[in-house]
Order: sequence, then structure tokens, then C-alpha cells
Amino acid sequence: MKVPLKWLREYVDITLPPAELAEKLTMAGIEAKGTQVTGGKWENIVVGQIIAINPHPNADRLRLPTVDLGTEQQTVVCGAPNLSVGDKIAFAYVGAELIDGHSGQLIRLKPAKIRGVESSGMVCSEKELGISDSHEGIMVLPPDAPVGTPLADYLGDVIFDLDVTPNRPDCLCVIGIAQEVAALTGQSLHPPEVSYEEAEPPTDQQIAIEITDPDLCSRYCASLITGIKIAESPQWMQQRLLACGMRPINNIVDVTNYVMLELGQPLHAFDHEKIKSKRIIVRRAAEGEITVSLDGVERTLSPDMLVIADAERAVAIAGVMGGANSEVTDDTTAILLEAANFNPTSIHYTSHQLSLLSEASMRFERGIRAELTVPALKRATQLMMQLAGGKAAKGIADVYPDKREPKPILLSTDKAKKLLGVEFSLDQIVNTLTSLGFTCQPADSPSEVRVTAPYWRSDIQQAVDLIEEVARIIGYDKIPMTMLSEPLPRQNPAPILGLKQKIRDSLVGYGFQEIITYSLTSLEMLNKLTPETHPVEPTSLRVANPMTAEQEYLRTTLRANLLVALTSNRRHEEGGIRLFELGKIYLPQSKDLPDEPEVLCGLLSGARREKSWQGDGGSLDFFDAKGVVEGLFNQLGVATSFKPSDDKSFHPVKQAAIVINDNRLGVIGELHPKVAEAFDIAEAVYLFETNVTDLLPFTIDHKMFQPIPRFPATVRDIALIVDTGISHQQVLDIVKSFTLVKQVAVFDVYSGEQVPPGKKSLAYRITYQSPTHTLTDEEANKVQEQILNKLSQQLGATLRG
Repeated sequence: MKVPLKWLREYVDITLPPAELAEKLTMAGIEAKGTQVTGGKWENIVVGQIIAINPHPNADRLRLPTVDLGTEQQTVVCGAPNLSVGDKIAFAYVGAELIDGHSGQLIRLKPAKIRGVESSGMVCSEKELGISDSHEGIMVLPPDAPVGTPLADYLGDVIFDLDVTPNRPDCLCVIGIAQEVAALTGQSLHPPEVSYEEAEPPTDQQIAIEITDPDLCSRYCASLITGIKIAESPQWMQQRLLACGMRPINNIVDVTNYVMLELGQPLHAFDHEKIKSKRIIVRRAAEGEITVSLDGVERTLSPDMLVIADAERAVAIAGVMGGANSEVTDDTTAILLEAANFNPTSIHYTSHQLSLLSEASMRFERGIRAELTVPALKRATQLMMQLAGGKAAKGIADVYPDKREPKPILLSTDKAKKLLGVEFSLDQIVNTLTSLGFTCQPADSPSEVRVTAPYWRSDIQQAVDLIEEVARIIGYDKIPMTMLSEPLPRQNPAPILGLKQKIRDSLVGYGFQEIITYSLTSLEMLNKLTPETHPVEPTSLRVANPMTAEQEYLRTTLRANLLVALTSNRRHEEGGIRLFELGKIYLPQSKDLPDEPEVLCGLLSGARREKSWQGDGGSLDFFDAKGVVEGLFNQLGVATSFKPSDDKSFHPVKQAAIVINDNRLGVIGELHPKVAEAFDIAEAVYLFETNVTDLLPFTIDHKMFQPIPRFPATVRDIALIVDTGISHQQVLDIVKSFTLVKQVAVFDVYSGEQVPPGKKSLAYRITYQSPTHTLTDEEANKVQEQILNKLSQQLGATLRG
């Protein structure tokens, strides 16, 4: 938002230097990104008045104006067609820097002989001064311009470039910034006075207004001005529009833009004669409805878009741009002036769908109040009558279906102190809020006040908003530094964060690299993980407005993203790849919000180690992955076991469930060949995935260390014949249940001719050790006999002969 200082000074007395004022605005939450001084290069350029015009003796198209400069008179050569005696103009002396009207280059003015006549100066156009691109004639100044005054003093200005946050649409106008300046500097606000004569018949008898969708248009107002004359707007208005970055068009359109910049309410002017049946209907567009906007582009609309229509067709895209079929032209004599309030979401959707982003749509998108329509409409009507003549019809046609009264907010000094940490008196609070346009009324308690926000402050909803206003106007930098009244409580980090860091450290130690992927995936990617089942609509959550088809669903597993990362990495490198990701997955619940557990997923594939003089080291396999999982859980102080699993993403006979105390926490295994094929992977891939959130209760914060054994161990080997359906884990659980068993390791698995059909041989090396004495052979044999008996009873195991 660009705001000229001279325009601000019309509404509030400002004595601060521009830099200090910019600092105050920034500290109050309205960032001044910078300032621009217009006229800073207008040295040797003054206000002059043409007192005589004579013809050039040697050129019909050139003339010799004599200019009064206050202290002297000069005659120069000029070819502009709009020279008139009595006009106030900008005169450049020799040495002035100007922009060449033809080349656009910066030049320094020198004396010249033009067709035989000496000329030591120039009467300037707007382009030569850098004000606009107009070069058809000289710039004519207002009649009150003081002759001899440096042009920089008369027209120069300071333009503030302000960054207004989305919650402050009231500051997207000059009067809104003036209100802030008045409050910050202790001055009074002087809003423009509005008055004009009205004539019969009333406006509402000459135009009928209907709102069919009050949810999209809360208020629609219109005034009618007849007998107007289209012309250029005056110089002062054009200069203010240009300073704010808007292009002057004509007196009617310029007034609508001027009032929008002044008060913050977008307006639109229709040619009243082009409105069919003299009806305005605010409605949704029909499916496929076509209209041509003011920029000459044919637009296809949808029912989600709001239009302003007459009895036959759409005449404007509501809040975005007018229609070519109702635009104001040089022949227009009657103006129907619109001021309305539209739904911010609707305007945002329409402007972005049509790629029509305008100053008006930007203001509507941020949410302005319906009460602003009438003041802006009256101000614009006044200016149009001043600049274009004509008569205003009596009153305003106003349709306001759902008028809502503002609700007062109860504010106490105690609450302000609690939030700000500093005490402000009730008088300070009331005076500050009053300076911003708030209305304050006494409450039941002497430390409380009832505050009603002005209609232009749509961001004020509760007491905390009022307290913020007090703090920023008094100044955050004015709040004194104080010591805390008591020590801050110790902040203990969330246990899950510590666990995740331990997992990271452990896996990095095993040679893994962490990746971070998007939490959004696609239906195709989810179906790739279960190729043996028919593709079905997943139970995972779908995003309402996905950016792309590849990011449509919230992930329910981390596996797919790791497989995509493997495919990408494999294009660039050979050898072993070890990846892991720690992140949330999203599991839908029947009615509540989705469950969002933290999950770990790891992947191994390729060579076990790089080739060397010792050989290639072989390829990574299931037991490498299992060793990583066992090592990780051991470092976390968790005793884990493995049981059969039937996860469809894994090889049917090369997978296992990760179990802790009979709780299944994850799965490990070789990727199913069809899943690998779906991801274009031609090698064996091993994955493990576990629920970290469910793992947390089983971890220990402090490890209990045991002393080094003082007494020697005894080792025994046994070979068992068991059914092929008996797992190693079942045997292991029974053997480890005996207290004197220090360690168990399987060293041979055999099935073949030497064992009965349906049986297999498992050979174990068992280490026995006592912490209190040296075991005798009798003690070791006794324990081993007990183990064999238990294995026989529970698993049907027999000792292999």
C-alpha cells in the first residue's frame, strides 16, 4: 500500500519527519518497507505562468510563450498544442535534469537555437518530469500554484510503501493510516466532510435491487447521478492516483479508484442507460455463462462465482471486474454507482479461477465491513458531482438483508496486566482505544469498560484484541524490562523426541541415512504395496483440494516413500543402500480425527560392503535387517521377539512380526517380488517398520549395568528334532526362561533324509553361568535336563541321536 504524505496531512496534522513517522508505523505493526521522494531531482524547475504567446517566425507548429517566473520573465520555444495564456506550468531552467520525451533517456537541459530562435529553458510535460507517460502536451498546474515556487516544494511528496498484514483491511486506505497516525502522535483525525444536493425522484424509484444470495453479498447500495460529463480528472487527483500506483482514466473511473484508496471500499460505476429494465440482480452465475470483462477478455463463469446482472445478462463479475456491456464511455451521461459487500471466500475463488487479481478483489478477500458502503458511496457521489457535474437522485438504494449490530466487549485492567505484564490505568486504556475510533462505555466494575469496535475494524473480536491495540499504540518499546517474579518451571522435553533421537543415532551407527519425504501420496502408490489384491478405494484420508494427483492422500505407511527413494538413488549409485525415515502416518478413525503415530521404517538393499581385497562381502539379506532391528532394540533396552506374519507387502515366507510382550509393534521381511516389480526394483529389498509411539512405554530411561561375571561359564550343545511348524523363537523363549542360561545361539538348521518327514533339526549352543559360584557339571546337566523336559512337553521336541 502506497500512501503519499501530503494526502495523509489532509486528515491529520503531521509534524514528524518522514523517517520518524515510518518508524512509528513499523513499531505499531504497519511495516514501512521504504519511502520514495518524488521531485527529489527537480532542481532548477519552478512554477511559472504563461503571460503571452507569439508565433515562431520560422515554424508554423512552434510557438514562443513568455513565462512569468516571479523574479524574471523568459521566452522559450515550445511545440505543445495546449499552450494558453494564464496557465500555470512547470518551467525548467538551463541545467535541469529531465527525461527526453522521445528516447526516455535522462538529459541535462542546455541552451539551444531552434529554427533560428534562441531558447534557454523549457515548458515541461508530465513525461519529461517523470510523473507519467503523458507527452502530448505540457503539464498544466492548478490555478492556485504560486509563481516562482520550486516545483519540488509544490508537487514533491514522500510516498510511504507500507506492508499491511491480511488482518488489517482497514489500513488499505489513506484514512485508515491517518487514523493510526493520529493515535500514535496524539493528534485528531479530520475525515473529509461530505455534503451535496439531491433531487427527486429518489434513487430507489429509478433502480430496483435484488440479492438472491445473501450469503455471498451481505449488502448492496447504489446512487444515481444524471447529467454528468466525461472528462479528464483534475491534476491533483491524477497525481495522487499515480503516486499510489494507479493509472488515471477519466473523472468518473478516477473517482471510484480515488475513494477506494481514500476509504478502503471498492466501487464500480455503470452506465445507467445500459442497465436493462433498470434492475440490478446480485446472483450466482449460470453454468457456462459467458461475459466480456472490461479488459476485453471473454470469461466463462461457473455457479460458484457471483455476478451483478440486469434483467437480461451479467453486467459485472462481482467484486472483481466490471463488464464491457455496461462500461462508462465518453457518451455516458448517467452513472449508477455501486458500493457493495461481498463474501471474501467467494471473491478469492473467483479472482483466482479467472486469474483476475485487482485492487478491489484484494480488499474484498481480506474482509471489509458492510457499514463502509454508504460512507464511501456518498463520498464518491460528492466528488463526481464536483468533477463531472450533474444531479444526484435523492437518497441511496440500499438492500441489507442481515444487518448485525456490533457487540460490546468487556475489558478489565486486570486482564490487560495479566497478558502484558505491565499495569495500565483504565484512563490510559480508554484514551488509547478512543483515539482509534472505539466507543467506550462504563461497566459494572470501576476496573472494567465496555468497548465497541468501529465498523471498519473487522479484526477485533475479543478482549485480547483490544489489549493488543493498547500495547501497540502505547508502544511495545515503552513496556519496561522487569525481572520474573518467580523462576521458570523446568521444561522437560517430550519423551518421544528423546526416543526418536536415540533411534537416529543408532541407525546412523549402522550405516543408515535418514530421509524426509512428503506425508501426501497417491492412490496408485498405495495400491502398489498390495499387488495381489484388487485395487480398491483406500481407507486413508483424501485431501479436499490436492495440489496434484500424486499428493492426494495422507500416507498410512512409510514404505512407499522409501521404495521411491531407493529407485531414485539406485539410478545414481551402486553398492549397498541403507535408508530410514522417522515420521507420522495417518490412520483414519470411525468418527474422530485420525490417529497420528510416529513410525520408523528402514530399508536395506544391495551389497553388504564395498568390494575389496577381502572379496565383495556378499549381498544384504533378511538376517542383516533382523540384526539391525535386534541391535536397535537392545540399545533401547527393549527385549524383542519375532513371530509369524502375513503382511501382503512382504514375501510370504520371508517376513516376521516384531513383538514386545505379546504386543505386535511392527514387521520385518523381504519385499514381495510383485511389489518390487511395481516399483521397478530388480533386486532383493529388506524392510522393517515399527510403531515408535507404541514402543515408547517399553523403553527405559536408565540402563542397569551388571558387573563382569566372576565365575566361569559352562557350554553345552544340543540338537533337537521338532515339527517344521515350530519356530526358532518358540524354542528360544523356553530356553531363556531358565535363570542360569546366560546365552543361547542357534548354529545349525537341517531338514532332509536324516530326519523324519515333517520334522527339522535345530542345533543350539547354550551357555550356563551363575553369578554366585562356579557351576558343577551336575548342576549344568540338571538344568539342561529340565530344559529338554519343558521343550518336550510344550513343543514335542526330542533330542537328536
